[in-house]
Amino acid sequence: MKTQAAILWEVGAPWSVEEIDLDPPGPGEVLVKLAASGMCHSDEHLVTGDLPFALPIVGGHEGAGVVMEVGVGVSWLAPGDHVVFGFIPSCGRCPSCSRGHQNLCDLGAKMGGGRQITDGTSRHHARGQDLSLMCILGTFAHHTVVNEASCIKIDNDILLDRACLTGCGVVTGWGSSVYAAEIAPGDTVAVVGVGGIGANALQGAKLAGAKRIIAIDPVEFKREKAMELGATHTASSMTEAVELIGQITWGQMANKVIMTMGVGSGELIGQAMALAGKRGRVVVTNIHPALESSVTMSGLDLTLYEKQLVGSLFGSGNPRADIPKLLNLYRDGLLDLDGLITRRYPLEGVNDGYQDMRDGKNIRGVLVYD
Repeated sequence: MKTQAAILWEVGAPWSVEEIDLDPPGPGEVLVKLAASGMCHSDEHLVTGDLPFALPIVGGHEGAGVVMEVGVGVSWLAPGDHVVFGFIPSCGRCPSCSRGHQNLCDLGAKMGGGRQITDGTSRHHARGQDLSLMCILGTFAHHTVVNEASCIKIDNDILLDRACLTGCGVVTGWGSSVYAAEIAPGDTVAVVGVGGIGANALQGAKLAGAKRIIAIDPVEFKREKAMELGATHTASSMTEAVELIGQITWGQMANKVIMTMGVGSGELIGQAMALAGKRGRVVVTNIHPALESSVTMSGLDLTLYEKQLVGSLFGSGNPRADIPKLLNLYRDGLLDLDGLITRRYPLEGVNDGYQDMRDGKNIRGVLVYD
């Protein structure tokens, strides 16, 4: 079939929205008509080269839609089912999955190549070339073919332009607070960067019972939005936050610090550690440039104050359990997905949406196809 998709042909180029040829699903694969896709900062990392995935590539990894066709061997999905894509596939059988760490599934090793999990070939083609898929999904398109390992079936009453956000940003941010940081009632928490992930780290911290939640971002609009999503205080920089957190904690500093800025920097890790008090934990969720190889911080923080520095992928969560869980929290009014969406765009507006993100105008932009 023919459909429309946004393709990145080379690093630094704009997204090119054009017609592509899409093959039918193979064994273990699913054809999905997408309804919406979140515009995550991770796709911007493809444009800048911070994520060196194979090009040309169909962008997008926060998608939700309706199943149109299933391949041989797919027994648990049928045409008409509503699905959200987990940006990390989960097989349920590898050592990580079997230990309850689906976010570290061995199938994730195939994401950089962007070809189908089953046979390493492509179902997407344009200009006579095979196309890779961001996170083996390619949600910047009206239709896509993905492996069943990336699909999470959801209830049909959930609006798909909200549900798509749980494929990455919502679980990643919420889980960074609840799972990776292990925030406890009464904690003081600092969230550095209020974008699509940081906004949900704020919500996770609030639901976990944090007493003080400090949102740190240079953009005034984002600081204002942070107060709606659970922050109790804001600061425009980590330097400003050091003094603020010291004042409100009587010098004890933060129990947990969560790094969710657009692009991480090893030079800033020391500043993040300075926000944390004794036995404080700093969670690094944001992507760092692939070629970065150094971090600036005091090793004495680790030994003399027992501070911790940990990483988190997909919020250290399990997509098959956590996506339905968070959608139920949304249904019950305990998680705000509506307020996360700043603007909606057609597929042809993908470059406008990312410019708005760069300009600090969006918490989350969403591409809506119907």
